[in-house]
Amino acid sequence: MLVAAAVCPCPPLLVPDVAAGAAPELHAARAACTDALGLLAASRPDLLVVVGPAEQSGRGPHPEGTRGSFAGFGVDLAVRLGRESAAGADTADPRLPASLAVAAWLLERTGWSDAPVEGLGVGEPLEAERCVRTGAQLAARAERVALLVMGDASACRTLKAPGYLDERAAGFDAEAARALGTADVDALKALDAELAQELKVAGRAPWQVLAGAAEGAGLAGALLYDEAPYGVGYIVAAWS
Repeated sequence: MLVAAAVCPCPPLLVPDVAAGAAPELHAARAACTDALGLLAASRPDLLVVVGPAEQSGRGPHPEGTRGSFAGFGVDLAVRLGRESAAGADTADPRLPASLAVAAWLLERTGWSDAPVEGLGVGEPLEAERCVRTGAQLAARAERVALLVMGDASACRTLKAPGYLDERAAGFDAEAARALGTADVDALKALDAELAQELKVAGRAPWQVLAGAAEGAGLAGALLYDEAPYGVGYIVAAWS
């Protein structure tokens, strides 16, 4: 059963080594992520599952101990998902998708050691119904399950945003932030997948996995951060 969840953005810029001189611009987002992970730890889960967007090669399960790297962003920094394990050490090559590598960095930064950690990379095109079913399956994995849900809102909030300015982006992001901040499961399920893709929303599928996991759990939400510093919506929320 799902007992807690944290929702965090997943840009590699969240990692100060990657952001370099721009690191201070996301200080508030990092602080909010730290607070959200603190609430996860306080829930005393038996299992933590990290869910994040992934390209084709990174989709599917990632066992505890799987390694990731930010070398593709010009930084010699390696991370590991949770503790070392035989299942995750079957290859020396880093293979976490970027979103889960950011999650691993957050967990290492906050000293996570409360429960085993597993990862799940989901594809942007995954239909809402399958997201919801996947979430329900994750929630049934243990008596007390927590989720760390990685994903950005739209990338179309300003003229300089990666997806340029789209007037629909602010409204989409506002509704997503409201739903995530109030643990509105039905609203998350109802997010328009086609519109999300047009707005380059990386978090739609992971958020709908969360909705499936949280159905019937009776969790309350709190919105900890909601800004678009680079024209990309970054949302941090905590459910407990």
